[in-house]
Amino acid sequence: MSIVKFLTSKTLLKQILLAVAALVVLCLIALQGIKISTNHGEFETVPDLKGKSISVAEIELEENNLVMQIQDSANYNPDYPKFSVIEQEPLAGAKVKENRKIYITLNPSGYRKIRVPDGLIDKTFRQVKPTLEALGFKVGKITYVDNLGKDMVLKLTHKGKTIKSGDKLPKTSVIDLVLGNGNRP
Repeated sequence: MSIVKFLTSKTLLKQILLAVAALVVLCLIALQGIKISTNHGEFETVPDLKGKSISVAEIELEENNLVMQIQDSANYNPDYPKFSVIEQEPLAGAKVKENRKIYITLNPSGYRKIRVPDGLIDKTFRQVKPTLEALGFKVGKITYVDNLGKDMVLKLTHKGKTIKSGDKLPKTSVIDLVLGNGNRP
């Protein structure tokens, strides 16, 4: 039999049509299997967890068939209660699959402690104030005492206690300064 006769024969045509039909059926079965196994079209809505405690957030996520994953705590935010959710990913209202992990960031119990830098004593107020403010501290009451160095920082205090270099204070702490007034003692 010649190749031309074979390519135009009914037997080859039947075999090609059967192979194409089998391929189409297999693709349809595979697509239906994927649709069933991935719960295609079934979504859960992510609840708004911001400002809620860990236990409340966990209950809400369980009710929506979602899983809580605590990422980390961030910088303290005074607008939210301690140990409450301040960020979440995916955002509230997003449509996600069942058992999806919702990543949350918690508000710590307070500002982190920052070390008071070395070398602030015997520097001018103009040098010390920006240094303290850059670290997140606030400059509080300024008191002048007799000292030859005008506006020279003689002592740092926090809530009445003297602060030494290397002491750790919470961020946003108010530090009072004792400065020289330029008069001889």
